[in-house]
Amino acid sequence: MPPHYSARVPTVLRALLLAVLLTAAPVTVGVLVSGPPDEAPVPPYTGTPLAEFDTSTVALSRTGFCDRLPSEAVAAALDVAGSEEDEVVTREYGNGEKAKVAGRRDVMHEFGCSFGSGRAAASAWLFAPPVTEQRARELIRTTAADGCRRIADAPSYGEPSVALSCGGARPTVSFRGLFGDAWLTCQLRAGERTDADELVDRAGRWCVAVARAAAQD
Repeated sequence: MPPHYSARVPTVLRALLLAVLLTAAPVTVGVLVSGPPDEAPVPPYTGTPLAEFDTSTVALSRTGFCDRLPSEAVAAALDVAGSEEDEVVTREYGNGEKAKVAGRRDVMHEFGCSFGSGRAAASAWLFAPPVTEQRARELIRTTAADGCRRIADAPSYGEPSVALSCGGARPTVSFRGLFGDAWLTCQLRAGERTDADELVDRAGRWCVAVARAAAQD
């Protein structure tokens, strides 16, 4: 074997290794410098406006629904940030249970719940027995005559339905309507003076969350 052959092999290997290292170095540096991509911030919960929610296609199940209400929907309705200072008091009842509603305690024939923080309150209830269209129209006439005024041009909440504003400086806005044979009511009272249009919008978003929670699977 010629004496110079053994000397040339390591030289060739060193050249190849150097080429590989020079090629890999920029790739490694690029990976280290770039790092993981920044995560997009999670948008705050806003809910769906009632005007953009087609209630004519919603079928409700006349059963309990309150445990399916998102906590974000409750917080948005009550206009609380979810901190320890904003404690939300929750009450829930089912068909046949005794509960205090409208200042008196009685056996309920509905599924319902209420949420309160300070002077703000959101609630919803769903009749357990089926309701006919004739009975629904009777309920609308009764509630509209009970010291409340109808909200003009309000989005429908079932068929038939009614939107009401009850009270004075700090009113309660409610939407009530028939979904098939299920009568559903939801309402919202602001904790402080709130623009009337804003309160109606927040109540509508709250009622969409309620209808979705009560919808059949």
